[in-house]
Amino acid sequence: MDIAMKILLIIFSIGLIAVVLLQKGKSAGLSGAITGGAEHLFGKQKARGLDLFLQRLTVGLAVGFFILALVVAYVVGNN
Repeated sequence: MDIAMKILLIIFSIGLIAVVLLQKGKSAGLSGAITGGAEHLFGKQKARGLDLFLQRLTVGLAVGFFILALVVAYVVGNN
């Protein structure tokens, strides 16, 4: 069980890395990070199509990764 969970954690991490690398950059350098942050934060620019799918997949994989990492740490710590 322990090894299966570790393998699943590796699959989640590789998937998360791949999905993040597939996404397009959202800012235009340093000026976009300073002035354009509020637009992304409050949702003025809506993602559509593939961008929306990749964004939701990233959130799902990240949540799964963190939960699985906590479970693996708990299981390994109690053995």
